[in-house]
Amino acid sequence: MTDLLAALLLGIIEGITEFLPISSTGHLLIAQHWLGARSDLFNISIQAGAILAVVVIYWKRLWGLAVGFTQRDNLDYLLKLGLAFGITGALGIAVKKAGFTLPDHVTPIAWALVLGGVWMIAAEHFAAKRAAALGERSEITWTVATLVGIAQVVAGVFPGTSRSAATIFVALLAGTTSRAAATEFAFLVGIPTMFAASGYELMGVLGTPAAAQEDWSALAVAFVASAVTAFIAVKWLLRYIQSHRFTAFAIYRLVFGVALLWLMPAGS
Repeated sequence: MTDLLAALLLGIIEGITEFLPISSTGHLLIAQHWLGARSDLFNISIQAGAILAVVVIYWKRLWGLAVGFTQRDNLDYLLKLGLAFGITGALGIAVKKAGFTLPDHVTPIAWALVLGGVWMIAAEHFAAKRAAALGERSEITWTVATLVGIAQVVAGVFPGTSRSAATIFVALLAGTTSRAAATEFAFLVGIPTMFAASGYELMGVLGTPAAAQEDWSALAVAFVASAVTAFIAVKWLLRYIQSHRFTAFAIYRLVFGVALLWLMPAGS
């Protein structure tokens, strides 16, 4: 398999899994177990490609927030996005400075997929009970924004957790019972988060030997593939959640995680 084809496949995998609650980082690391490991810059950059798809999909909402930022509701929403992003950025830098690196073994990711699937089933149950008790609530509270910011870091620290699953369910459990509103906030806060992460990695690479070693053609192919497939996946997901719960994704995680634990040799 050529390197460009491998990059294309990785981009497609990232685009499909970034916003579905099944963990894009986990799937990428598993795929790289067979397709070859990639740099942190590659992995984060193709995540930014997927985020670009969200910018396109939500461009009207983003434009409305930008031009109407003086309106009370828009300003309140922007400040809450800023809080979630600020918490993620501060904690993310602290984790990076601490020297944390993502695991390169399949086993811990498989366990994260399994445990995350169990957590999603439980969270789905309690979120439904909370929605029944509170009714339809679309408001993003300061508590929700804070917890979403923390959830993004937790998902980044433990591959297999899923950033979208963590942030959406945290919002649902914390009082934003509207799935559409919780999903929108989770996706929008991911825009500055992933673009900032990509920029941070890029600044650390430019002008260093790592920049010369990076296959920029492969990265570009993966970036475009990620953006295109993410656009399709998000469009589908937004329709899906209008009439379905996330249970099917939890079952997928359980089956996939158990299969990996069963098939992979110990220590892989």
